[in-house]
Amino acid sequence: MSVGRRRIKLLGILMMVNVFIYLIVEVSKSSNQDKNGKGEVIIPKEKFWKTSNPPLAYWNREQEKLNRRYNPILSMLANQTGEVHGFSNISHLNYCEPDLRVTSVVSGFNNLPDRFKDFLLYLRCRNYSLLIDQPGKCVKKPFLLLAIKSLTSHFARRQAIRESWGRETSLGNQTVVRVFLLGQTPPEDNHPDLSDMLKFESEKHQDILMWNYRDTFFNLSLKEVLFLRWVSTSCPNAEFVFKGDDDVFVNTHHILNYLNSLSKNKAKDLFIGDVIHNAGPHRDKKLKYYIPEVVYTGVYPPYAGGGGFLYSGNLALRLYNITDQVLLYPIDDVYTGMCLQKLGLVPEKHKGFKTFDIEEKKRNNICSYLDLMLVHSRKPQEMIDIWSRLQNAHLNC
Repeated sequence: MSVGRRRIKLLGILMMVNVFIYLIVEVSKSSNQDKNGKGEVIIPKEKFWKTSNPPLAYWNREQEKLNRRYNPILSMLANQTGEVHGFSNISHLNYCEPDLRVTSVVSGFNNLPDRFKDFLLYLRCRNYSLLIDQPGKCVKKPFLLLAIKSLTSHFARRQAIRESWGRETSLGNQTVVRVFLLGQTPPEDNHPDLSDMLKFESEKHQDILMWNYRDTFFNLSLKEVLFLRWVSTSCPNAEFVFKGDDDVFVNTHHILNYLNSLSKNKAKDLFIGDVIHNAGPHRDKKLKYYIPEVVYTGVYPPYAGGGGFLYSGNLALRLYNITDQVLLYPIDDVYTGMCLQKLGLVPEKHKGFKTFDIEEKKRNNICSYLDLMLVHSRKPQEMIDIWSRLQNAHLNC
């Protein structure tokens, strides 16, 4: 037995010696590979990575430059080597003169529809001031901030919302407040002058936010950024935010019940709505959401349909902070999805959001609305009717 043990011990020692010799040889070999014939360490004369060809679509190309600008490593290397990654004073996000260089760098610019020309020329401008503000709106910490996108002429829609699902309330420590988000509708766009009526409305209800930019479909992403800026400065303590259109019906009671059921961890990153996956730009020029290939290529990130979505106030502040890193996009709900993607978040689909309406046979059944959070679209009279029927104490479903 003792002879056998000695043999095993000797075999173990030999194996350890072999491993040690192998390591010495490999380290020596690696060291020699990193030196030239004179024994000096070889330092690469050129960068060891390859820069990919820039995208052909203008938005993608400019967004890639913006990504490089906010990449700490690439930004540092560019400053050290004198490389320019495509950004100059004209590319600053508050540059509010027409960016005429797009006329030469966007292929076929002159053949684009006028709405795209305007969008691209003023893509970088976000420096718009508030014409009508509500500085005291969030003095008492709101549990739920209702933010509704509207147009100046939509008086009836706004009033219907005030009288139905958008009522401001305060029960215990849960306060619901309301703001309508507007831009300008100037005479050059053939809009009637409604400024006096809007002034009266704002003084009466104190719920209008209005900025001095042109209120167009392609400027809805700009409206999103300006609203998030307002939240960060004037309503940073809002617990939750609902943001939607002025032609939707919202079951505010159901939303409040849902929010009260959330855990703190769930509430922090909350962003729910009618989420769309694996979508891309429409190429049919006749469609409202048409995007030319020279403007954008690729698949959209997951995004919630623009009829309305619900998210946390904490996330609203983070969304605003990330907006500087995402170029404005012609479709606002897609833009919000891009900002969420930058934050590493994915919006959550909730069955209570019906942005494409409910079955026709169920529309007149009031019980169909009990478990819904949002349904699109509804006329002002329908909003008031649905709301009043839901308040019926004798409602039996």
